[in-house]
Amino acid sequence: MTLLRPGATLRAMDQSPLLPRPQRILYDPGSFELGAPRLTPERAASPVRTALDALAAEVAPRARGRKLDISSAVDGALRAEGYRLVAGSDGVRIEHADEAGLAHALQTLTQWVRAHAASGAEIPGLAVLDWPDFAERGVMLDVSRDRVPRTEELHALVAKLAEWKCNRLQLYMEAAFAHPSFEPAWRGTSPFTADELRALDDHCAAHGIELVPNQQSFGHLHRYLVHDEWRGLAECPGGVEHPFSSEREPFSLCPGDPGALAFLEELYDGLLPCFRSQTVNVGLDETFDLGLGRSAQACAERGKQTVYLEFLREVHALVSARGMRMQFWADIVLGEPERVRELPADAIAMAWGYDAAHPFDRELRTLAASGLEFHVCPGTSSWNAVGGRVENARVNLESATAAALEHGARGVLITDWGDRGHHQPPLVSFFGFAVGLGSAWNAGARATSEQWAELVDLHALGGTDFLGAALLELGRLDDHNAARSENGSALFYTLAFAHEGWPHPRIPALDVEGAERSAAAARSLAERLRAYEPPTPEAGAYRDELEWAARLLEVGARLGAARCRTPERALHELDAAANLAEDLDALISRHRELWLRRSRSGGLERSASVLQRVVDALRAG
Repeated sequence: MTLLRPGATLRAMDQSPLLPRPQRILYDPGSFELGAPRLTPERAASPVRTALDALAAEVAPRARGRKLDISSAVDGALRAEGYRLVAGSDGVRIEHADEAGLAHALQTLTQWVRAHAASGAEIPGLAVLDWPDFAERGVMLDVSRDRVPRTEELHALVAKLAEWKCNRLQLYMEAAFAHPSFEPAWRGTSPFTADELRALDDHCAAHGIELVPNQQSFGHLHRYLVHDEWRGLAECPGGVEHPFSSEREPFSLCPGDPGALAFLEELYDGLLPCFRSQTVNVGLDETFDLGLGRSAQACAERGKQTVYLEFLREVHALVSARGMRMQFWADIVLGEPERVRELPADAIAMAWGYDAAHPFDRELRTLAASGLEFHVCPGTSSWNAVGGRVENARVNLESATAAALEHGARGVLITDWGDRGHHQPPLVSFFGFAVGLGSAWNAGARATSEQWAELVDLHALGGTDFLGAALLELGRLDDHNAARSENGSALFYTLAFAHEGWPHPRIPALDVEGAERSAAAARSLAERLRAYEPPTPEAGAYRDELEWAARLLEVGARLGAARCRTPERALHELDAAANLAEDLDALISRHRELWLRRSRSGGLERSASVLQRVVDALRAG
């Protein structure tokens, strides 16, 4: 089938309501009439069947007994996962490279129908040629820092991500798996069972997504090592200060202890069989305490990097013996880039960075020169912020994918963390998922934050023409002040570090005027959200979450202003202490209510305690 026609009219805006935006628009094929979709030849297998069912559900309210015949054929000349889609006056025709490409074409058609819901039964035509810039386009969810999604919420998110052409999902685990041998580490946290992981793996496969196990294997194992059963395996059994707890705790395994490898073997043998993927992310990042305890002599004699690389190779051997390929966070090895070539040849380096100015270009150039396969891992900027930081997220995600394309990365993994209580409502991460997956599919499709927010509104929030704009405004509340905190927002840090002295080094340049501007902006947004009349129950739930986030950030801004006025005073001595405590107390109660709508109960009290200790300090007098 020839898609380009002499004299055909190009329409530059055809791609505007699609996420991701297609690589190329071909011509105007004329409008077509909606009906119940029927694919020829029929496909019984997933994920094509799943995508066709999603299209049928989108079309159903307007089908009215009509049929929409869709013919499909393989075109071996197309790139992997690529497709041509023509939906117009001559009917609907899809040519695809493979089954994934056919599913993607159906997902694009679903979005096109949704975008033109007001057009009636006949909607504008669409003709595109499309393919992904990266073979792997993934999302990673932090399920180890308090917030664990309810099963139905996680399954719904998988469907949404698949429509946005995500094809990998990772659940970041420290002690989030209910391994029977490690019950003290996960007790009370609502961990994933083996049956739940297998069911999620099946659900992901039905949507064209590979569920990749992600298990920390060196540092970030404090939830195990605080217990007497495993404390002896720690680098520092007596504990160290680290950023992920207010208490001194053992943090990393001791790399010279044979018991550390036996510990990992038992952990892997319970977890990895729950996945069909042949890849595993073993972490190995942020080994803050390496060389500070039991490995001090080895690090002094052979060098800290050598000790680290030796343990990495031992973990690689464990993974390889189980028939799997190892991904690992690349921050430690990039600290001495000349040694990257010492890594196992089949290891996959995951280069992460979350600041708008992160040096992805330099780091990815180093990895490309090593010959290793590598992925780039930017983030949603949702964590440590409650309402997100949309401008930092957009620049971070777009610059990461641009550098990844230039240097030949195989994939993009968009990370979504839950530091210090995972207070951000789940929808706050949608903006980063949209920008990240949109850029991972089509790295050249730059857009403004407003345009990305419109796409989130249409394809995630119900097309309300309000909630997407509110989400964008929420993610800009910190921009009303001059503080430029790293890896989080000043408005949240005033709460997270309220127990520490003022001024605080994590909140530079915050002043009374800036804090009051942010407070006024947050209050205005919360009031408009309260007055908003949602068209659906789901829109109402999103409205509630956005309003709560805005009100919490308003309290953070008011607390910041109060501390700037009288920096020498303790919290309970502030003039506004009583009002702040009362408002924050009410928000903690609301936090508990909203949390349980979408998340499991396990981490709720630990999350709430981050805010509760501020209330207690405000009332200490």
